[in-house]
Amino acid sequence: MKQLQSEYQCAINLVVDVIGGKWKVFIMWNLNEGNKRFKELERSIPGITKKMLTQQLRELEHHGLVQRTVFEELPPRVEYETTELGKKLNPFYLRCVNGEMSMRKRTRLA
Repeated sequence: MKQLQSEYQCAINLVVDVIGGKWKVFIMWNLNEGNKRFKELERSIPGITKKMLTQQLRELEHHGLVQRTVFEELPPRVEYETTELGKKLNPFYLRCVNGEMSMRKRTRLA
């Protein structure tokens, strides 16, 4: 698990350490739709392995962005959801999507 530094010179460095990498943004984007079970997340993110999804979810949980809830029933059920801290990143994701659309128009990729 990636350890965070005790101090950062720039806030963006902290954000990159917490949600950087190939998969975390996809996981967070999918969880913004609501609570999801592991298999739902796995199906919604093409190319991610079970091992990588597990590792990334654990890191996001460790950093307080995702909450894992285990339901005491048979068969056991586990759901993941975005925490209040994680929800504060929603505007960032929306800006990325809007920026991508704007970039497509400017470069005529649409």
